[in-house]
Amino acid sequence: MRVLALVAGVAGAASFSQYPEFSQQYIQRLAGQVDALTVVVADFDRSASASGLTRDAALAQMQGTDFLSARRQDMQATFVRHQRLGQNLTLLRLATPIERIAMPHRLADADTLTKTWSDFRPALPLTIEGAVASGLGYVAGWGLVSALLSLLLWPFRRRVRS
Repeated sequence: MRVLALVAGVAGAASFSQYPEFSQQYIQRLAGQVDALTVVVADFDRSASASGLTRDAALAQMQGTDFLSARRQDMQATFVRHQRLGQNLTLLRLATPIERIAMPHRLADADTLTKTWSDFRPALPLTIEGAVASGLGYVAGWGLVSALLSLLLWPFRRRVRS
């Protein structure tokens, strides 16, 4: 049982140690996404302004055909995504690598996450945050397997008689 818990702890340490580097690569991709969306949003706002319209007024005029209605919905989704990704990027950039360990929910854009994962290659964690993440992973892996094994083996333990 102890050997299995030790193996799980080492596996957890190895896995968690990769989080700081993965989150850094995610931030780089996220920044690219935000930059690209910023160009689209600024272009739309510039076109609306040149026509004497606000963003909302320009969106309201996008109706009358199926194409315009679909394009309006696309642009509304783009504005929402731009805002959400921009907020996540700002918070991730302001956080230290150690603080990012507690922020996996900010790595929530499925497209960016998938593309980051597909290009990610594990790295040796030679940083403080890598060591902290490794320690947390070891404790999590060891604790999880120890708890599960204890729970599974509980019915088979002998009762000590006094």
